[in-house]
Amino acid sequence: MRRLFTLVFLTLSSGLFSRACEVQIIPSSIVVRYGDSLSANCTSSSCKQVIGIGWESSSGGTGLQEGVFSLPLKIERVTDWEIAPMCYIAVPEQLSKKLQVTLYQMPESMYMSQPSSQMVEGQQYPIECHINNVAPVGNLSLVLLKGSEKFHTETFTESSSNPQNISSYFTLTAHRDDNENEIWCQAQLNLWPDDQGPPPMKSESRRMTVLYPPTFIESANETVEVSANGHISLNCTATGNPKPIYTWRFSYPVQEEVNNQQMNESILTSSFHLQGTYSCTASNSQGSSTKYFTVIETPVDRTSFIAIVAAFVFVGVLLVIGGLYYVKQDGTFCFKGQGPSEVI
Repeated sequence: MRRLFTLVFLTLSSGLFSRACEVQIIPSSIVVRYGDSLSANCTSSSCKQVIGIGWESSSGGTGLQEGVFSLPLKIERVTDWEIAPMCYIAVPEQLSKKLQVTLYQMPESMYMSQPSSQMVEGQQYPIECHINNVAPVGNLSLVLLKGSEKFHTETFTESSSNPQNISSYFTLTAHRDDNENEIWCQAQLNLWPDDQGPPPMKSESRRMTVLYPPTFIESANETVEVSANGHISLNCTATGNPKPIYTWRFSYPVQEEVNNQQMNESILTSSFHLQGTYSCTASNSQGSSTKYFTVIETPVDRTSFIAIVAAFVFVGVLLVIGGLYYVKQDGTFCFKGQGPSEVI
């Protein structure tokens, strides 16, 4: 009976001890680059009656070290992609805990295909990004950038910890704003919180050439008022790739006055002021667009002229009235208020 009581007591005390004793690894997880060193420490500070501590690992294992309460793990060069070090503590029961190791390797190389030597606005073009020998793929994000814009982002769900080759395919719709912009792929390993990790790796950038038809900077048709003997300036400037060629058309009399001008210029300037409609066509290999200018003569401001004429008329009227009132039949003047002898 006494033996049974002793066995039950030892079993219960062992269970309570196990719940109070924990294996602690500092740090509890570690991120290490392939080929770099690794170090961690296992401790049993909360445990009593510790027989010993040991590390089990494919590299750097220590075996059971008796009479210690902490034991470091040191690996000079981590090369095992499946490494999973485990610390164990020998007490009346054996306790163990694994060190979480994330082993990574940045891509050995990256490559992005050239979309096309020349792209046409509105058409779609395939783009391929290739990443060689990267790990772990589950932490990889691939970003396609054009200029400062993130055009596409892709993540991967592979669970393997070994390095892999990754290929990704995108479709780009060409736009005139992309002309002369650079495009490239960027690989990022997100190994720490908030998507932190080693500096991203970039592929060689590709410069895009996008062909698009002419578009006038000021697209609306214009009405231009010109004063007599004034100058006109008609602006037909357009953007386009290739650079637009300009053609002006107008009535024959005007043609004679401007035949010495270069008719392929975007701005037409002249001192003539013949009224009429002028058209400008901007064209390139991708299309053409026409803009119309209606030239009219500015109405003459006759306010000053009318005022001057009115002044002269007013003075003339005063003279006529004065003549009727003061001039006698014999041509002499007679002023009111003077006697008969006061005749000039």
